[in-house]
Amino acid sequence: MSVTASPGDGPEFPDVGHLFLVPEDAATARAATPVWLLGEADHAAEVAGLSEAQARWLTGQRFTGAARRQAIVPAPDGTVAGVALGSGNGLAGDPCGPSELLLGSLAQSLPPGDYRLAAPPRTTRADTDELAAVAWGLGAYRFQRYRSGSPEPRPRLVVPEGTDAKRIAAIVEAVWFGRDLINTPACDMSPDDIESAARMLAGRHGARIAVITDDELLARNFPMIHAVGRASNVPPRLIDLRWQPRQGGSEATTLTLVGKGISFDTGGLDIKPSSGMLLMKKDMGGAASALALGHMIMALELPVRLRILIPAAENAISGNAFRPGDVLVSRAGTTVEIGNTDAEGRLVLGDALTYAGEENPDIVISLATLTGAARVALGPDLPALFCDDDALAARILAAGAAVGDPLWRMPFWPGYEKGLDSEVADMGNVSDGPFAGAITAALFLRRFAKGAGRYAHIDLFAWRPSQRPLGPKGGEPHAARALLAALMEEVAR
Repeated sequence: MSVTASPGDGPEFPDVGHLFLVPEDAATARAATPVWLLGEADHAAEVAGLSEAQARWLTGQRFTGAARRQAIVPAPDGTVAGVALGSGNGLAGDPCGPSELLLGSLAQSLPPGDYRLAAPPRTTRADTDELAAVAWGLGAYRFQRYRSGSPEPRPRLVVPEGTDAKRIAAIVEAVWFGRDLINTPACDMSPDDIESAARMLAGRHGARIAVITDDELLARNFPMIHAVGRASNVPPRLIDLRWQPRQGGSEATTLTLVGKGISFDTGGLDIKPSSGMLLMKKDMGGAASALALGHMIMALELPVRLRILIPAAENAISGNAFRPGDVLVSRAGTTVEIGNTDAEGRLVLGDALTYAGEENPDIVISLATLTGAARVALGPDLPALFCDDDALAARILAAGAAVGDPLWRMPFWPGYEKGLDSEVADMGNVSDGPFAGAITAALFLRRFAKGAGRYAHIDLFAWRPSQRPLGPKGGEPHAARALLAALMEEVAR
């Protein structure tokens, strides 16, 4: 299936097979153009495959191995003999991590053809090839849905024998899928379309899915989801996907992902300025990250009993929009005074987290583009991680650093609980001051996550502000790759 779609089409699942070649024999691999990943401490003359003349040519080009520097190495007949890519000090990935992640920049710049990673003799190849291949796939992404014509041919990377090609494909497909969802504007990514994407994913993996929509949300006691989405022409809903591994059975870890699915956020009656609305198609980035991670888990058949809950709604404006000063009764029975209608994500997540906790899962993880305060503190590349379990938090942080999908831990600081006090209800949905906005939002969510064995919340941006080696400017399902790596370690214990 092509990743290209016409503007009126629904979500599709990307096919990344054209980016990789699994060779049938050694001769096929040798025929590919070599890529030398050279660090600042490497001497080109000592790298296997480079002749003395080619090494002198690199020296003449002042190629020093500086991070991100690229150089085409010519053959005597004028063809390309190979490509040199500077890896810096070995930890110059994008935005951090191993330098193998820089290979994604070549997938953006090289002409069509077959390429292979030719590591210096000192390099240990255990994880290098897989990480480099993932980076290649992520760097090759282009959002094509609204562009006329056929996509340009892409360069292809040879995946060497012994590399887990299935895992590479699952990760790259999932990230492309999440990016497509985030990049699609709200005119084609309504709560209906988010549901369609979840149904497509469920069908691909044999998962079960149930959806509670519109006034049924009131009948089934999801009042905050209904309140946030009732002003839109497209009804709000709660999407509930469940998947059972073929192995592990009742002993498998139970994991529930809760992804914020606000398809567009006007701010409601506390309306955003026009500049604040320009990127609000990405306000369903938490849902996209949850679905991307869900695909990875199901495609790799991790021994995890998976549930994905997505409260999907559009925070629109009409005569029946919820108002500042309104008091909502949550699914948990607690009352919430609305201090700002632009703090709607925590409301829909509150009902979904309560629902998740009713089954007492081992781990609950919420993912949301929740606060501007987290971006002020950590910037666009570094999601904020809140976690009530030190071991789980350490595992997620280490995994994120290893795969170039970093996070930074912030506290559930109890001293800020009072910021959620209300004079008329059990709590308010915003703090009454300008400080610690990301922490008070996380504390709000934790009040509804009481049924979780361990709880983590990730406040992410879901957007890359400029082109980097791992992808172009645009949507990004932050934390999905980090969480996969952490979960793989978790289930292996």
